[in-house]
Amino acid sequence: MRDIRQKTYYRRRLPHYQPEDATFFVTFRLHGSLPAEVMHKLVQEKESAEKFLASSTSGTRNRGRFEDHRQAYFERFEALLDSGSSGPHWLRDDHIASIVAEAIHYRDKKQYDLLAFCIMPNHVHMVVTVERRDSSLYRTKKHPYALASILQDLKWYTALQCNRALGRKGAFWQHESYDHVVRNSEELERILRYVTQNPVNAAMVDSWKQWKWSYLKPELEE
Repeated sequence: MRDIRQKTYYRRRLPHYQPEDATFFVTFRLHGSLPAEVMHKLVQEKESAEKFLASSTSGTRNRGRFEDHRQAYFERFEALLDSGSSGPHWLRDDHIASIVAEAIHYRDKKQYDLLAFCIMPNHVHMVVTVERRDSSLYRTKKHPYALASILQDLKWYTALQCNRALGRKGAFWQHESYDHVVRNSEELERILRYVTQNPVNAAMVDSWKQWKWSYLKPELEE
């Protein structure tokens, strides 16, 4: 019988690569934050481009072009979220944002090592390290992948508490999350800068430290 610990991929609408011992850049958003037709078109364009790349290139060059394409896809996705032209903005409410921030901090050193996060009006960025010695504690039969289980738990709890605070029912988070394995220290530095600068780039503050719902691990600020 194959050990489920060897599985590092799972798939909903998009494939997710989630090794047991790694640092991840994660983005999850409010339900309905982007129109379904916009996301459908974006995903279709991404899949068409990836099929073309798969048929036209190979080896190291192929991997590099896939990474460039994935980055371009995420940048378009992020720009749509930051524009805030449609959908709910419940995380703009300090009380709702505080529920999410507290839940993220609570899981630090229990489920992951928290490096950074930023809570925007309609989405959340996190950078976390999930270590192998901890991952087995959060693996379930439904989601035998550590990060997937951690996100499921975090999103379930915060959805429950935020809906209660808002006096509403129904989906709070979009089911699908974006996750990316951070491959080296240079990429980690770039992603940490991206996460903390998100509200600055969205013209919401002049300095990332002015944004109430940003966090960077103190050791990384030096």
